[in-house]
Amino acid sequence: MSASPGVAGTARLISMERAARLTAVVTHEGDWYVARALEVEVTSQGVSVEESLANLREALELYFEDQPFPAIAADGPIVAPLDIRLSA
Repeated sequence: MSASPGVAGTARLISMERAARLTAVVTHEGDWYVARALEVEVTSQGVSVEESLANLREALELYFEDQPFPAIAADGPIVAPLDIRLSA
């Protein structure tokens, strides 16, 4: 009979995981919400904002299984609207 890790064992397993914060931008394109990570070129989609972000989270976790995590400034990217002039 094998012993389960119990609460202490579970806490030890969870503490071995690392976490990181990235910035996502979500746009509505046709029938889909498209979520893009700003720090790396990873994009996903879903039928709702929440689903697109959940799908992006999964895609990023898979992406970083094979890729190094990029150096990111402590204060993150600056996200700002930008007005441009269009010719007629």
